[in-house]
Amino acid sequence: QVQLVESGGGSVQAGGSLRLSCVASGSTFSIFRFRAMGWFRQAPGKQRELVAQICSGGSTVYLDSVKGRFTISRDNAKNTVYLQMNSLKPEDTAVYYCNHPSGSDYWGQGTQVTVSS
Repeated sequence: QVQLVESGGGSVQAGGSLRLSCVASGSTFSIFRFRAMGWFRQAPGKQRELVAQICSGGSTVYLDSVKGRFTISRDNAKNTVYLQMNSLKPEDTAVYYCNHPSGSDYWGQGTQVTVSS
């Protein structure tokens, strides 16, 4: 069973930055380096959406609304994926989760990001 633990959220003012981390563990995660990973977010009353994803080779894809502001990266030695978020906007407020881009892993608790204007 895969376990995903997100951290790094918080409350910031618009224009601020946060760095989220997601540590993956579990017996099936011995091949983390071969797995694509993604960051999702879910705002109150809205569907969960895929914000960014990174493949095993390091190529990345972003939601249009975060391009140029968010950067996804990974450290395979630490089984960790990161999301650097700069120039945050109030509309980025949501609970952020990591998962396989298909959403096929068990969901962690997520980490709350709140951006005030």
